[in-house]
Formats: sequence, C-alpha cells, structure tokens
Amino acid sequence: MRYIVILLFCFSAVTYGETLEQLIDTALRNNPSLEMLATKIQANSYAVEQSDHVENPKLLLSTNSLDTNEKMHQTILTLQQKIPFYGKRDAKEGVLKAEGSVLEEQLNFARVELIKKLKIEAYAIWELEALYALNAEYIALTQQNISLYESYASISSAEHMGLMKAELSLSDLKIIQSKLKAQLKVAYAHLSYLCASDVTNLELSLKMGDKSDISKLKAQLRNNPKLLVEEKKLSKQNAALKMVDLTNYPDLTLVVGYSHRDNFDDFFNFGVGLSLPIYGSEDLKVQEQRAHLLAQKNAQTDTQYLIDQELQSYIAQMDSAREIYHIVQEDALPKVEHMFDLSNASVRVGGDLFKYIDVLFTKLSLEKKSIAAIGDYYKAKAKISALAGMKR
Repeated sequence: MRYIVILLFCFSAVTYGETLEQLIDTALRNNPSLEMLATKIQANSYAVEQSDHVENPKLLLSTNSLDTNEKMHQTILTLQQKIPFYGKRDAKEGVLKAEGSVLEEQLNFARVELIKKLKIEAYAIWELEALYALNAEYIALTQQNISLYESYASISSAEHMGLMKAELSLSDLKIIQSKLKAQLKVAYAHLSYLCASDVTNLELSLKMGDKSDISKLKAQLRNNPKLLVEEKKLSKQNAALKMVDLTNYPDLTLVVGYSHRDNFDDFFNFGVGLSLPIYGSEDLKVQEQRAHLLAQKNAQTDTQYLIDQELQSYIAQMDSAREIYHIVQEDALPKVEHMFDLSNASVRVGGDLFKYIDVLFTKLSLEKKSIAAIGDYYKAKAKISALAGMKR
C-alpha cells in the first residue's frame, strides 16, 4: 500500500486540474437543463401576474337587411365583459403560484441530482486514475524482474516457464492499461457533459472515511428534494381542487349595446348573462380533482418509503466498502507483503519467477480492491448527500 500512497502523492504533485468544488460551480452555472427549468419559472411568474386580470371584453357589430325606413332596421354595437365569480381569480392565482413552487423545487432537485452525478463521475475518475497509476507501477516492476531474470546466463526449462508467465502477465497488464486509458477518456467526456465545459484534468484526493451515523443521516431526510417536490405537488393539487370547486358558481357577463337607426332614434341595450351549471359537469370535475389529490397523497407516501429504503441501501454500501478496505489493509495485505518480500528476494538470486508472479498479482488484486472500496464508499456517500438535499 505504501507504493500507492507514494505514487498518488507524486501524481497529484506534478499535475494540476480543476477541483471538485470548481466543477460543481461550473456545472450549476452552465448546465442547460437547469437553465431550462429557470426559464420555466420565469414564464410561470408572468402567468401569475396575468392571472389577476379579467378576460378581454368582446366587441360585436351586427346589422340586419331591413330597409332603412323600417323601425326594425338597426346597426348594433355590443360590448360584453365577463366578470368571474368572487374568488375564482384568487384561486387561479393560487394554482399558478403552487405550480411555481413545484418548478422551484424541481430546479432544486435537478441541481442536487446533477451534483450527485458529477460527484460519482469524479470519484470514478479518481478510481480509474489510481488504478492506472497502480497498473503502471506493476508494469514497471514486472519489466524490471523480467530483465533481471533474463540477465542470468543459464535458465532451466522450469525457470523458462516462469519467464514466459511473467511475459504473459506483462501483456495482460498492458491490455488492462489500455482499457483504463480508454475508460478515463470516456469518464472525462461524461464529466465534461455534466459541466457543459471541457474538463481534461481533475484534482482530487480521497481516503477511506468514517463509519456512517445512521441517526444523523435519517434526520437529514426531511430535506430530501424529491420529497419536497411531492409536497409542493400536493399543495398544487389542493389549490386545483379549490379552484374547480368554484366552477359550480356561474360567472357574470355584462352586456352593453348601442343601436343606431338611420331614420329613427338611436338607443342603448343593457343586459346580464349567466352560465348555467345544470348538466353536472362541474361535479364530475370536482370528483376528478379529488381523485388526483388522493393519488398525489399516495405518491408522497411512496416517495417517503422509497427514500428510507434508498438510505438503508447506501449506508450498507458504505459500511461494506469500509469493511472490505480494512480487511485488505489490516489483514490480507500485510500477509501478502511478507510473501512478496520473500519471493522478490528469491527472484533477485535466481529463484522461482513463477511463484513470484502469482504473489505479485495477488498483491495487485488486493490493492485494486482497496482502491475500489474507497471509490464505492464515496459514490455511496454522494448518493446519501443527494438524499439529504445537499448541494456540496
């Protein structure tokens, strides 16, 4: 493990990249999905402002085909203005404001999800770069021992088998290195997409963290952005039910008309119009909205159950990663280190290279598991942070 620490320290010292905090700021500033939601919120604010206005009046012009000398001949100019029943405009405004609250929580949810994805991608890159550096170390070490073994004047057939195995193992390491290089390019492309900016280098240092505090994590779930979205949707549905309840009360239409007659006196007409809710459609609309309200309450309850289950799952992943890491570091690696030192010393005096390669790759496998455990720990931690609605 000391080789990994030294290598990663050297790697971070000679490279300079963007920090995770800088990438988060860039993503929040540039991501087009967030900009789209922000634009919808702006559009909703205009709709709220407009909701207080009454409908535009209607101006009608009509005439008839009677002779102008007839009293009934007239040209009529009519103005109609619909006046909504008391409370309807406020109810409509309430629905639109509730819709705005939903959009704001959806924007908050989108930000949290974006940061979660960005963190997971960043941790995956850290893992790939650590594996790449580790693999490079083992390539150099294997090449060094092959060169050392080939320097001996005579090699028996058994020793030749060991040399062949070492060469094949070196080829495997080079293949792995090529795959890691390609995976890093793909990961950086994904990271660049999330940031809506070209990212080619990441400055990030990770080490195994502490055991999770379950009670503290559960307390943070009340800020879960998905749950907050469902709560705002429930408020919106309540507002929609309130608005549709008012449809049973008819709107008033005021009518004013001016009638012009060529050869007789002109006169005014005054009238009042009402819509008559006599077919029961309004009651059905109320029942429809009540059903939607019940469905939304169920969705909210389901979301609460879901985030509780997700939290338990992510905590289990974090604890498992910690356990694996400590098993590798405190139990397995010390034993393999001792085996590796013995076999390495044996190779340097012409010993069995075959056994040395087996021990070498056992050590490599354990160190890979150690790196993967750290990556898994932080990926699960990023998911838990998202459940708690954290933006950092």
